[in-house]
Amino acid sequence: MRRGTFRDETVDYAAVGATQANDLLQYPPERSIPAAEAWRIGSGEERFRTAGDALLAWGALKGAGLKVTDVRPAPGPMYSGVSFDAEGNAIAPSRLEADQRYDAEGTPYAGPGTTLRVQGRLSGMRADAELRVIFVIEEARRVGFALGTVGGSVVSGEESFMIEWRDNDEVWFTVKAFDRPVSLLYRAFRGCVRRRRRVLFDGYLRAISPLFATPGA
Repeated sequence: MRRGTFRDETVDYAAVGATQANDLLQYPPERSIPAAEAWRIGSGEERFRTAGDALLAWGALKGAGLKVTDVRPAPGPMYSGVSFDAEGNAIAPSRLEADQRYDAEGTPYAGPGTTLRVQGRLSGMRADAELRVIFVIEEARRVGFALGTVGGSVVSGEESFMIEWRDNDEVWFTVKAFDRPVSLLYRAFRGCVRRRRRVLFDGYLRAISPLFATPGA
């Protein structure tokens, strides 16, 4: 990986970090369509750690059928990103700096400020985009990150992925997103945005959970 090729892209939407707001579904960013889903994917520490590691290695995206390329960590000291508490208030990042990790193929794990490209078609719908990692959370019982669009997508917005090991020993996988239609087709037919999001959510669940466990939250 050559860090010299890194470009300091900025995201193409204003509500950075809004996927962590508790009232996202009721009060989404202007002109955007919100979505959220949570699934129980097992129980115990081993399940939590396995799912969390797979998530940070882009497992949800890859397992959903998307090609992840051009992964470029932020240069220099680790960009701290943005983190929020359970009420949606900004707090100090859970991790300020860490050594870069790589998967077996040499692809960098998700890290704050990392940029990447995804390509693919899901049920005939385009899923190409350039994205930036908004924040990464690695805590004793919670692991996840958020991706924001930089450009090249039919929608503009953010999605967050979170693996949580709850006090009752259950492990849950939660995905939240908001999408503002960008392309003419998606602006004219907003139902396409919802259908695209549902296909993505289903793909993420298949990738992270071998159980297809009980939906809800």
